[in-house]
Amino acid sequence: MLTVDFERLGLRPGERVLDMGCGAGRHAFEMYRRGADVIAFDQDADELDGVRDLFVAMEQEGEVPDGAEADVKQGDALQLPFADGEFDRVVAAEVLEHIPADIQAIRELVRVLRPGGTLAVSVPRWFPELVCWKLSDDYHDTPGGHIRIYSDKELVGKVVGAGMGFEGKHHAHGLHAPYWWLKCAVGVTNDRHPLVRAYHRLLVWDIMRRPLLTRAAEAVLDPVVGKSMVLYFRKPDAA
Repeated sequence: MLTVDFERLGLRPGERVLDMGCGAGRHAFEMYRRGADVIAFDQDADELDGVRDLFVAMEQEGEVPDGAEADVKQGDALQLPFADGEFDRVVAAEVLEHIPADIQAIRELVRVLRPGGTLAVSVPRWFPELVCWKLSDDYHDTPGGHIRIYSDKELVGKVVGAGMGFEGKHHAHGLHAPYWWLKCAVGVTNDRHPLVRAYHRLLVWDIMRRPLLTRAAEAVLDPVVGKSMVLYFRKPDAA
């Protein structure tokens, strides 16, 4: 399930890219499949072990173009272990809402991006996220959970304030917002509730099959209740 639009990001084969806060690696895998030189970065060693294993499996199965490379790196988002301007593209998907010092993390993303490079940032969208917070304290009041709800104005301001130019935005995962509202209403951990199980089967079917019905539904729902807000930025060219 991809959140970032790589056409809008401008990703091209052979470029060096960073997936900061990669989690299970969904965006890193797609960028690798598109021929990029990928670094999947996270603080969770167990997650990175799984990402590394799948990188190897993708190469062995011939799912990536010749010359594409991928690796993992563990570390702190507030002190990225990379040189200034090292990456052509940077992705930070669904991670900033977890980081208390988000401005410092944003500055690090900008620092490691080359002049002229592009950055995609996604976070939970303000209204769908607010509904979840209102319905359930357990949704966000957990160690490592969401600590803030961004408006588009706030996040754009923080990234532009770090030296980037705003390029545009879109919303994604309109089918997922009602699913999380339902989970919050019946209990976030109550995965055995019949309505939750039924909705989860629908989402799995959508992810695996991408049928015309759900694609049309998301095209209608994304602008209204899309669960994720995706913002695109460009770093000014060097003088």
